[in-house]
Amino acid sequence: MFSPKFRSICFSGVLYLFLLSSCEKKNIKTPNILFCLADDATFMHLGAYGCDWVNTPGFDRIAREGILFMNAYTPNAKCAPSRAAILTGRNSWQLEEAGNHWPYFPDKFKTYAEVLTENGYHVGHTLKGFAPGVVGEINGKQRELTGKAYNDFKLTPPTEAIADNDYAANFDAFLKDNKNEEPFCFWYGSVEPHRGYAFRSGIEKGGKNTSQIDKVPDFWPDTDSVRSDMLDYAFELEWFDQHLVKMLDILEERGELDNTIIVVTADNGMPFPRAKGQAYEYSNHMPLAIMWPKGISNPGRIVEDFVSFIDFAPTILELAGINGEEKGMQPITGKSLTNIFYSDKAGKINPDRNAVLIGKERHDIGRPNDWGYPIRGIVTEEYIYLHNFEPNRWPAGNPETGYLNVDGGATKSFILNMRRQNADMQYWQWNFGKRPQEELYRIADDPACISNLSDDEAFATVKAGLKADLFERLEAEGDPRMFGEGHLFEEYEYANKSGVNFYERYMRGEDLNWGWVNDTDFEAGPIE
Repeated sequence: MFSPKFRSICFSGVLYLFLLSSCEKKNIKTPNILFCLADDATFMHLGAYGCDWVNTPGFDRIAREGILFMNAYTPNAKCAPSRAAILTGRNSWQLEEAGNHWPYFPDKFKTYAEVLTENGYHVGHTLKGFAPGVVGEINGKQRELTGKAYNDFKLTPPTEAIADNDYAANFDAFLKDNKNEEPFCFWYGSVEPHRGYAFRSGIEKGGKNTSQIDKVPDFWPDTDSVRSDMLDYAFELEWFDQHLVKMLDILEERGELDNTIIVVTADNGMPFPRAKGQAYEYSNHMPLAIMWPKGISNPGRIVEDFVSFIDFAPTILELAGINGEEKGMQPITGKSLTNIFYSDKAGKINPDRNAVLIGKERHDIGRPNDWGYPIRGIVTEEYIYLHNFEPNRWPAGNPETGYLNVDGGATKSFILNMRRQNADMQYWQWNFGKRPQEELYRIADDPACISNLSDDEAFATVKAGLKADLFERLEAEGDPRMFGEGHLFEEYEYANKSGVNFYERYMRGEDLNWGWVNDTDFEAGPIE
């Protein structure tokens, strides 16, 4: 039997020869990486996907000159766990505390950016890297999960709700700081279109009109208030894209565009009810376009293979010629996307990429004992199956503590007021009500995920097959919930001290901060 060290050496040699062969074939040097992450955006709301009420020329160019992915998913639709999955190549149920929102990020999980920093790359980020959470020190040095921060350059934003960070100028400063002309890796971490929004900014600043929106999702009422809220979201998403355009111009001016891999996506779905923080199509289905002029074959392709955020880290490491595990990373679950890059095909390329896993644990607090709402799910071309482990809990957070897992905004307020006024209760139920243990949606013709087929005998075989496949995969990945240890996620401490035991403290009358929701989101008392 060969020793682990011998096998590791052999693997490294094979990897090196493969990369050398690939690079010689395409005559390219070690590529640069520009990873661009919008903060809360659902996949269909960018121009390349056919949306004409959001103007995204930067994203559309990446899609046109690279690859547009139709089935990209985050495994966990909340900022911190989604970003942790990107950085480590592991699903959130494999990340201990980092599977929760606002965690203490475990020392054992090294990120691809840390590995690149130690191995000849110039690495940095602007504004929102891994967040929110607490990142500690190793050997007395503060960890930089996405590299050194570049935030010095400011501007006057079009509204007070938009950050004053000049993202493009800070990217330029990062490039100028690359004195040794190393290959670079930069994380563009916008905080748009995260809430809050300047009310009616999409109309008054963006020149938009509510009639431009072709369709309001079926689970929200189609009103001017909701449409205006969607346009405010669009205005901020366009701000993210405007800086992307500037970054592309900077790369072209410096002669770096051709050998830079540019990945553009978002961390989770739009910050609206039944989207961000949940586990539906509007929650986990993400925009994704990747451009690399010197490396991607047959640009302009549309690819239908299923892609997970855990695939980014192994892709980046492979192209950098680095074995992550040898450099201290935990084993990576994701699979590299390079076979898609080098293929000439469009549509379905790899038949094994036919499903993704999704789920969640604790997101925002607001339930008794700081409990989460644990879900695991599987998405295929035709269906999404969800298993809710604690259906007696409130999926959006307890009503009496403001439904804290849904950001405050006009759409949320409108739906809550409909219930209070005894209007149509269905919208409140879809967005805030309790759910059964199992959910099954035929997303091919129900992308809004509102017609639950889990109790329909005609789909019993489908449901059983999806559940068995899901649980088998989760067991193989070591998910604690598959081994009766789901309580571990409940016991990890919420790292934002001001929010610990929020429910109990609020119910005792303590004065607390709930800056991400409105005061009017809180119900007068518990709802049965």
